[in-house]
Amino acid sequence: MTERGALRVRFDQLAREVAKFGAVGAVGTLVNFAVFNLVRHLTDLQVVRASVIATVVAIAFNYVGFRYFTYRDRDKSGRTKELTLFLLFSAVGLVIENGVLYVATYGFDWDSRLQSNVFKFVGMGIATLFRFWSYRTWVFRTLPAREAVAHAESFLEGPEGERERGRDEERSGSGSGARRAG
Repeated sequence: MTERGALRVRFDQLAREVAKFGAVGAVGTLVNFAVFNLVRHLTDLQVVRASVIATVVAIAFNYVGFRYFTYRDRDKSGRTKELTLFLLFSAVGLVIENGVLYVATYGFDWDSRLQSNVFKFVGMGIATLFRFWSYRTWVFRTLPAREAVAHAESFLEGPEGERERGRDEERSGSGSGARRAG
């Protein structure tokens, strides 16, 4: 493949990833705003506390969407580490998102419902850029190319193909049988 063709493939993959991330994020944004405004309407909680509750609910929703839709093809071997990193980076995003709202509300006294929603939205936008970078870089890591191809082939082949591939690996000396004999 030419360098230009490889660049085009990488760009197409990134565009699909951004679109999937955006789809999950858009629904997560709706969840976040719905919970935020519901909590503000039904309770007497302060604006930032209501926002933190809404953000936590949206984070839980987004994890499920990212793991099972956006990044379903990524490495699933270390779920505890993945979830820990997701929660860590989500907490940083929570601070960014609600920090903007805090400064607008308590620093500039912009506390109307419209102003709160506008600055929550601005904070979410800044936090989303951070989350996209951190999730794709640290949380939902790509499989090494060899493992990704083997995983895809085993999925397409089914149980019969796995047995045949295992026999091929043993014959070539790369299977588990070769390690046991050595």
